[in-house]
Amino acid sequence: MIVFFDGQFLPKDEVRISPDDRGFLFADGAYEVVRVYQGQPFLMDEHLRRLRYSLGELKFAPELHIPLPEGETLDDIARELIRRNDLAQGEATIYIQVTRGVAPRKHAFPAGSTPPTLYVAASAFSSPREALQEGVSVILVPDTRWARCDVKSVALLPNVLASQAAAVQGAKEAILVRDRVITEGAHSNVCAVFDGVLFTHPATHRILAGITRGLVLELCAERGIPYREEAIGLDALAEASEVMIVGTTTEIMPVISVDGRPVADGRPGPVTRRLQGAFRARVEAALH
Repeated sequence: MIVFFDGQFLPKDEVRISPDDRGFLFADGAYEVVRVYQGQPFLMDEHLRRLRYSLGELKFAPELHIPLPEGETLDDIARELIRRNDLAQGEATIYIQVTRGVAPRKHAFPAGSTPPTLYVAASAFSSPREALQEGVSVILVPDTRWARCDVKSVALLPNVLASQAAAVQGAKEAILVRDRVITEGAHSNVCAVFDGVLFTHPATHRILAGITRGLVLELCAERGIPYREEAIGLDALAEASEVMIVGTTTEIMPVISVDGRPVADGRPGPVTRRLQGAFRARVEAALH
């Protein structure tokens, strides 16, 4: 597997990360995951825009946000990794991570001239087709994350613990609850349908404004599906006619049970199916 690390393409097993890298010591960095369909990165501009936002909120020096070889872009590097790893057919993901670089271990930022560490990798991906068709189960977990969930930080330990709790119970995802409000999933955003209207938490500091979440709202507007960016109360969730989790690797996935209780009749609903069809049409359009 060929990756891109600090200015060069090289085999993954030759990558050497310093023990003084602030990503390793402090989780001081941000990342993105981009879906690839038939060799084409999907919504790359939106992902890169969010990466720059995250790095800006983490106070990375603007001129050092994303260290790239002269004349190269992250899109160029992603496409070259797709080519070098023979991923032009089928599905894949691009992983991009930027940390504040290598410096002596002190909590305060190192000198502004310290170059960030950039790592980019492309991997084959197997779409969860059965789950997308039949739906999945989720559990509810307290949201114990920091107060800036809008930053896609590599500091993901609360998400890891929530995901492990879901895995232990045989669930696909952990839905996070704070102050008796549904925020989002451990690695997805959450939407629910009430009386034909799709609800999802507004894009505040409490959630990561997912790229797929944004596309879902765009598709709702295109297809005449009413929606509201409004928090879903924990008590109201049981009354939803449909629940779905949405994200780069989950796409638009129906939820058929929450904490062992079925959502409505326990089958994917019509709004979810319409959005899945619209999503697939958007992907197909991006390939041509």
